[in-house]
Formats: sequence, C-alpha cells, structure tokens
Amino acid sequence: MTIEKKLTGTELTIALAGRLDTTTAPQLENELKASLDGIEKLVLDFSSLDYLSSAGLRVLLSAQKTMNKQGAMVVRNVNETIGEIFDVTGFCDILTIE
Repeated sequence: MTIEKKLTGTELTIALAGRLDTTTAPQLENELKASLDGIEKLVLDFSSLDYLSSAGLRVLLSAQKTMNKQGAMVVRNVNETIGEIFDVTGFCDILTIE
C-alpha cells in the first residue's frame, strides 16, 4: 500500500493505493497518529484502494473517533467492493462517505 498526504491549512487529505489489510494497517495507523495534531478535516481518498480488511476497518474507526473530537472525517471515491464492506459491517452509518 502507498500513502500520499496533502496538507492544506487544517485539512489533511490522505490517498491510499493498494491493499489496506493486516500487513499494511499498522503503516496507516502510525501515519495517522503522527499527522492528526491540529487537523480539523481529514479526507481519505480511496480511489486507488483495492481491498479493505477488518484490520483496516479498525484503523478507520480509530481515526473517526479521533476526528470526532477535533473536526470531521470524510471517505471519498469508495469502489463498489469496499462500499459493500461498509454496508455489511455498518460502517456506512459511522463514516461520512462521499
């Protein structure tokens, strides 16, 4: 998985490409922990994300909890497969998906 970050003021956009799974979830978790101080809006761009596992869902839930305290989080460009995962797990009710 590759992670690209773009900071605009207090808005951080993170674009993910590849697979967010047991192997790569710690990478994203560490990146988020290091990057979220002072961020008021977190945008996760999934346009190039191919796969999402339960480990990835755990990282997203943790990020959502953090952003609930300091601003907002949005997930964009979700493909059909990942959208189905969000529906089945109920994450579509937790996350803001655009």
